[in-house]
Amino acid sequence: MSEEQKGSAAAGQGQGQQQAAAPVFRLQKMYLKDLSFESPTAPEIFTEQGVDPKADVQLKLENRKLDSADQYEVTIKITATVTNNKTGKNMFIVEVEHGAVFLLQNIPPEHMPAVLAVECPATLFPFTRQIISQTTADGGFMPFLMDPVNFLALYENSRKQQQQQQEGAAAPQQ
Repeated sequence: MSEEQKGSAAAGQGQGQQQAAAPVFRLQKMYLKDLSFESPTAPEIFTEQGVDPKADVQLKLENRKLDSADQYEVTIKITATVTNNKTGKNMFIVEVEHGAVFLLQNIPPEHMPAVLAVECPATLFPFTRQIISQTTADGGFMPFLMDPVNFLALYENSRKQQQQQQEGAAAPQQ
């Protein structure tokens, strides 16, 4: 083998090693774990005049490592309760638990919490939002369009709260 071929082969092996160590972030599967829609005041809610809707939205994120290597489940749980602000009656309640399996390889351990709490839910959320919108439209209401969620801000706030709790617990008692 000539020197040029050896150098070319070594360069190819180096590129292969670099590619093997490249971070992998891949959504493998999305699925609906739970979906519930209630309209407890139908059909009267559709005949009321001057409906002034007020929305209360609760969001919860969960993640866990699956048995398969490098696979993680991330779920978004959302409960949206929309009430008539004038009467206080519930117009509708929609609950969804939407999950996905992500393949996460070669991601440094110090970055993994942010990937699971920011990148994964940010990838999944538009689909969750669409499910909620379609469900409320199918329930006879205007599509309920949730505002975008800043998962990075939620993650940073959560980290700050944890840090403050740790500092508070470590502070000497007087």
